Amino acid sequence: MELINASLKTLRTMLDNKEISARELAKEYYDRIKKYDPELESYITVTDEQALSDADEAQKRIDEKNAAPLTGIPLAIKDNICTDGIRTTCASRMLENFVPPYNATVIEKLKGQNYVLLGKTSMDEFAMGGSTQTAAFSKTKNPYDITRVPGGSSGGSACAVGAKLAPAALGSDTGGSIRQPASFCGVTGLKPTYGRVSRYGLIAFASSLDQIGPIANSAEDCGILLNAIAGADAHDATSSPAPVEDYTALIGQDIKGLKIALPAEFYSDSTDDEVKSTVLSAAKEYERLGAELVQCNMSSLKYAVAAYYLISGAEAASNLSRFDGIKYGLRGEGKSFDEMIRDSRSKGFGAEVKRRILLGNYALSSGYYDAYYRKALALKQLIIKEYNDIFDKADVILTPTAPTAAYKIGEQESDPVKMYLADICTVTVNIASLPAISLPCGYNADGMPIGMSLVGKRFGEAVLIQTADAYQRGFKYEPNKYTGA
Repeated sequence: MELINASLKTLRTMLDNKEISARELAKEYYDRIKKYDPELESYITVTDEQALSDADEAQKRIDEKNAAPLTGIPLAIKDNICTDGIRTTCASRMLENFVPPYNATVIEKLKGQNYVLLGKTSMDEFAMGGSTQTAAFSKTKNPYDITRVPGGSSGGSACAVGAKLAPAALGSDTGGSIRQPASFCGVTGLKPTYGRVSRYGLIAFASSLDQIGPIANSAEDCGILLNAIAGADAHDATSSPAPVEDYTALIGQDIKGLKIALPAEFYSDSTDDEVKSTVLSAAKEYERLGAELVQCNMSSLKYAVAAYYLISGAEAASNLSRFDGIKYGLRGEGKSFDEMIRDSRSKGFGAEVKRRILLGNYALSSGYYDAYYRKALALKQLIIKEYNDIFDKADVILTPTAPTAAYKIGEQESDPVKMYLADICTVTVNIASLPAISLPCGYNADGMPIGMSLVGKRFGEAVLIQTADAYQRGFKYEPNKYTGA
C-alpha cells in the first residue's frame, strides 16, 4: 500500500536509503500489471525482462551514491514515443510490428538518469481520439469504472497511473490528450509549452500542436518528470532554446495575491452542471488560499473546435502520407503500385484515422484551402490574442478540463462530431502553444473523477505546478478498486 501510493520523491528516498532495491520496486509494479492489466488493458507491450536489467543497472548507480532524481524509478511510456529495439505501434495495425532503430530524445534523457521502462501504453490510434477505443488493440478501461472510457488519446498512460500500474508515465497532447484522460482517471497531467520538450522521436499527428508531457499522481511529480525531459534539442528545430528551470522550485510558496481568471464561456450550458459546480468550488478554495478571482471572456471559444480539427486534420493528412506499406509498416496486396498502397492504407488505418486524413485533404484541396484552412489559421491568431488579453490581467486561467466526466464505452465513438465537441475545453491551449495542467477537483454522483485545468503563460510551468500543488495539499482523493489492492 505505502509503496504503490508513494510519490516520486518518496521513492527516491526509499531507493537511496536502501529500504527497497530498484529490482524489488520494478517487480512490485510488474506483479500488479500481471494481476490487473488483463482487465484494464493499459499496456500494449510490457518490457519486464528489460526492466529488470534496467533496474540492475540503476542499482549500480544508486550503490555508487550517484543517483539522479529518476534513477531506478519505473515509468510507462505512451506507444507513439520511439524506443530503440522495442515495438512502437501507435495502437495501429499499420505499425503493429514496427521496432524503431533509435530512441526519442525524451527517452535518451530518461536513460541518462537510468530510469526503468515498464512498458508501452495504449492510446487512440495515431493519437486520434478521446477514448482510447480507436486503438487497434488494448482498448483501455477506466480504473474507476471499467464500463467507462479512460479518455484519450493518452488513456493507457493515465489508466496505468490511476490504477497504480506505474508511478508516473509520459503521454502526448495534441488537443488535450494528456489532460482529458488525466481528468477522467483522477490523476494529474501536464501539457508543457510547445517547444519546451523535444518532439524528436514522437510519431507525429499534428506537428504544430503535438507536445510530450508527464502524467503522474501529483503536480510535484509532474514537475520532477518535466525537469528530466525539458530542454532544447538539435534534432528538433521547433524545440525552444529557453533555459530549463527547476519546475518544482515554487512548490510550497504562498499563492496569496495570485490572479486566477475564469472565462465565462468555459462555464456555459455545454458543460455538465456537476462539472461546473465542482470546478467553481475549487475556485472558491483558491480564493480562500488568498488568490484573487478575475472574471473575463473568451469569445473565440465557440470556433475553437472547428479551427483545431481543420488545422490538425490538415497536418495529419500530410504526416500520415508517409505510411504507404513500402518503406515500413503493413504492406497490402495488389497487382499495381496504386493498388498495393490503397490496400496497405485500407487495412492499416482504422476508421477514425481515415476520417481525419479525408478531412485534412479536403481542407487543403484546391477551392477549399481559403474557405477552411486559411480561416482556421486566422482563428488561431485570434485565440492567441484573446489569451494574451486575459494574461494582461491574470496570472493563470482556471477552466474545466472536460465538459463531462468519463462516459460509457461506446457512447460517443459512433458519433464523431459529439466526440470532437468534447474537446472544447482543451484545444485552445494547443492552438495558442500554452502550458496547462489538469488535476482532480472532485467526483460526480457516480463516483467518477472531475478534473480542472490551470492554463499558464508561455513557459510558465513552474507557476502552474505551484498553483496546482497548493490546491492538491488539501484535496481528498477517492480510491478506485485498484488503488488500495
